[in-house]
Amino acid sequence: MRYSQILLPTLKENPAEAEVVSHRLMLRAGFIRKLSSGIYTYLPFGLAAIRKVERIVREEMNRAGAQELAMPMVQPADLWIETGRYEKYGPELLRFKDRHDRESCLGPTHEEVITDLVRREIHSYRELPVNLYQIQTKFRDEIRPRFGLMRGREFLMKDAYSFDVSDEMAEISYRKMYEAYKRIFTRCGLDFRAVEADSGTIGGSFSHEFMVLAKTGEDTIVVCTNCDYAANMEKAAVRPPEGPAAVEMLTMSKVETPGKRKVEAVCEFLNIPPSGLVKTMVYIADGKPVAVLVRGDRDVQEVKLKNLLGAADVVLAEDKQVFDATGVPTGYLGPVGITIRVVADREVAAMRNFAAGANEKNYHLINVNMDRDFAVEAVADLRKITPDDPCPCCNGRLALTEGIEVGHVFKLGTKYSESMRAVFQDSDGQEKPFVMGCYGIGITRVAAAAIEQNHDQNGIIFPLPLAPYQAIILNLDMKDAALSAAAEDLYTKLQALGVETLLDDRDERPGSKFKDADLLGIPFRIMIGKRFSKDGVIEVRRRRDGVTEEMSLESLPGILQARISDEISGY
Repeated sequence: MRYSQILLPTLKENPAEAEVVSHRLMLRAGFIRKLSSGIYTYLPFGLAAIRKVERIVREEMNRAGAQELAMPMVQPADLWIETGRYEKYGPELLRFKDRHDRESCLGPTHEEVITDLVRREIHSYRELPVNLYQIQTKFRDEIRPRFGLMRGREFLMKDAYSFDVSDEMAEISYRKMYEAYKRIFTRCGLDFRAVEADSGTIGGSFSHEFMVLAKTGEDTIVVCTNCDYAANMEKAAVRPPEGPAAVEMLTMSKVETPGKRKVEAVCEFLNIPPSGLVKTMVYIADGKPVAVLVRGDRDVQEVKLKNLLGAADVVLAEDKQVFDATGVPTGYLGPVGITIRVVADREVAAMRNFAAGANEKNYHLINVNMDRDFAVEAVADLRKITPDDPCPCCNGRLALTEGIEVGHVFKLGTKYSESMRAVFQDSDGQEKPFVMGCYGIGITRVAAAAIEQNHDQNGIIFPLPLAPYQAIILNLDMKDAALSAAAEDLYTKLQALGVETLLDDRDERPGSKFKDADLLGIPFRIMIGKRFSKDGVIEVRRRRDGVTEEMSLESLPGILQARISDEISGY
């Protein structure tokens, strides 16, 4: 392609609307343009990078035995009502009525549609397993779309769904997808980790997120520096504490703590560390209050609490809600004699002689002990993990880092097949629900995440497999007939060898061409200028490390083609 013929409107200044690196650089490099909030047009260069991601995904999905199809974006509400998700999914599901007053929605995901298809078309165990996927536009009506393609309302996604006869066979399908995802993100040239994750609104029993490691990531993930353990903050398991200390339970007593509501103030007044106090936090779970006990220096992990309670919605109660539920002002709550249901973090169960609120303004209790002084409904891992916690697998050191979710694999089990009566006949002629899995990759998000992970102050540094073009030829003097002829000759030869090449044939200053080449992130910059006129030397510069080599017009095509082939095969 010739630069003079491509729609590539680069910008010299950073757009004011862009908050993260990928958004800023994709706008500056002319990859995308905003149509409305969270909705973008993909210009030729941006679409070329997205198509590279698509191709890798499609090749690996096919290699893993999945079959491609295409499902409608508009979905009837009836299917979502069958699974109970029509109301539960929330306002991100864009609902509307057609001219016949039929309820429909724009698909944010396709579990219902694919389950409806399979229950109609597959009836015997002999037709299983099957894995079906599509690459399609999705729409989620985000309340605050931001970060360009990182969190838009309309986006391109690959979603796949497996159907099996048993949990054991579903595990095989899950592992195939897990390994396929590892190959996909490796081939994309990304530094990533697969982390244990919560299943969220999709549901199911088990899932992994694939996270691209980047400083600007929205999510914090926990990784072990000693083993392969990795999890997001919502799922990260805290290693169970040792049993209660073998110390005598002292007599519980009430102490006046005038005006001391905060953990720090109470601990200073009582001359104890925060680890010697238990906080009583009130949450509203599906409209009902529940008290959660954690150590004074810990924080509640709300997703863990939500999963323990089996609640659809869990939020921290406001001061008025706390008083209405308990009759006690915030800051003086405690588990002894509290009138609402109580659950506790495992760490609390191992504590002895701790301090807690006395359920009376300006008073706290000391020498409180669980089981002796109060009972709880459940004990579970309910707190946020910290870098000071040991790895739950190997007891090694943990590190917290940022990541961008680009893929998610779920074990769905029979959640959808049971609610939608999607069944098959097994080998004994009995009806059984399909055991399902689902597997998503944000295609457009992968392209953005690659930029978040690969850039410098001058622009994008594309991994070679995702670059819209592999090489750019800069003719540094369009008025020089010899340089123009050499550029045309090299352009023709590289194309013949299959090297994806952009010829910068604009009548611009060399400095301007250099800046645009760096901004666009094309891996190899080929410069034909004065050195060629004088010595027949063409300079080839690698975008990633800035290393420049000198080559001749005759040798360059073969050398570059071999180098690109070797580098791509290395991924």
